[in-house]
Amino acid sequence: MDTEADTARDWWRDAVVYQVYPRSFQDTDGDGTGDLPGITRRLDHIDRLGVDALWLSPIYPSPGADLGYDVTDHAAVDPAFGTIDDFDRLLEAAHARGLRVLMDLVPSHTSIEHPWFRAHPERYIWSDDGPANNWRAAFGGPAWSRDPESGRWYLHSFFPEQPDLDWRNPDVAEAIGAVMRFWLARGVDGFRVDAVDRLIKDERLRDDPPATRPFPLYLRPEVAELELRYSGDRPDVGTALTALRHAAGDALLVGEAYVPTARLEAYLEHLDLTFCFELLHAAWNADRLGEVIGAAVESGGCAWILSNHDFPRLASRVGTEGARGAALLLLTLPGPAFLFQGDELGMPNGAEPAAPIDRAGRDPFRTPMPWDSGPGAGFTTGLPWLPLIGDEVGSVADQEADEGSTLALYRRLIRLRRELGRGFQLLDAPEGVLAYERGDHLIAMNVSGERTALPWRGDVVLATGPEPDPLETGAGVVLTTA
Repeated sequence: MDTEADTARDWWRDAVVYQVYPRSFQDTDGDGTGDLPGITRRLDHIDRLGVDALWLSPIYPSPGADLGYDVTDHAAVDPAFGTIDDFDRLLEAAHARGLRVLMDLVPSHTSIEHPWFRAHPERYIWSDDGPANNWRAAFGGPAWSRDPESGRWYLHSFFPEQPDLDWRNPDVAEAIGAVMRFWLARGVDGFRVDAVDRLIKDERLRDDPPATRPFPLYLRPEVAELELRYSGDRPDVGTALTALRHAAGDALLVGEAYVPTARLEAYLEHLDLTFCFELLHAAWNADRLGEVIGAAVESGGCAWILSNHDFPRLASRVGTEGARGAALLLLTLPGPAFLFQGDELGMPNGAEPAAPIDRAGRDPFRTPMPWDSGPGAGFTTGLPWLPLIGDEVGSVADQEADEGSTLALYRRLIRLRRELGRGFQLLDAPEGVLAYERGDHLIAMNVSGERTALPWRGDVVLATGPEPDPLETGAGVVLTTA
């Protein structure tokens, strides 16, 4: 029998988590960059959505080579975002509203400016005689760079400013565990764990062989030329994950394992959840979506995600109407769902800044939130760090007043989600339609681009279009069949 403690520990099993990208959420000091007091100020917006938790992208001190994912101190707050006291106030205010808070843990690498790189070089992976193999960095180029001070070569799975930690060294597990305990002691509720598939590399540093088949997730072309067999996703990754679990205790651990769903089992032996990246990258057709969803539900432990700070915005990938249907999909599937800030407004990609900030080209996915139609869109009184979105998408204030808005749709979907049964079954459906049952509800999403007659009868509970007809729907509809 489930106890109250069990229920409290498992709060995440059907949760909706809202990802906050702090630089782009709310600026309070006029410097054009979002900050922790800004997140606190806008907690009511997150609360009114009806979500269960927020995940903060990194707020640690960072030189900015990867905008926070190059960390110089895992147990501090970057002054650009505020102070540790600002963080504590945010945490207290979130908890007062019943919102849990997840930190973004970055255990696979640090900034090259982290004190460890000089004081503890044994915590990193080195080669004395040039690059040890043919591995390639995720953003392009070789995964090895020469350290001019020592003359040795260090491994970096991402930018050269992000040297990889050596998780085969027990000292690394202890150091990262201490970081986790620091934040847990402050009251955080868990961690989204960055790049967990990169924690353990081949002990012999063997070459990755040429790829013989396409990887099911997006890779940059030169990376896709190799089968990523030895540079990550190793069979003994559990040694690192065991250490993370030990440090976390019962706190939630959500892994960013950038691997196919079929390879997530090893991660789910230790983590509570892993993201289903195959859904984010799936071709927008009913057959492929059904295939991906069926496999993910069967695997257990998948967290649904359709958008985040690393990939093009949902509305730019599938169109405005498609994005409304995608919201229905994300929020009616069984299990936890992660929502990226701005998707609740239907935000598309923003404009490229005149001087790009992110070398990997991700600036347009990180456009600041438009809170109102005034100067600075209510985001800042200064010059925003990235160009603001245009008028094609209504601000939060505009959409608050419109019951047909995307914001209103997200709120209705999150309320409806609480009423759906635990059962799940994919259904045979007309061509171009994805359909499934959740308890006494039937969800149908038409991704064909054509109006399609549906063979089911029932009362319309929710539709993504303004005038739903359950027999001939556009993007998506929920019927009750009880």
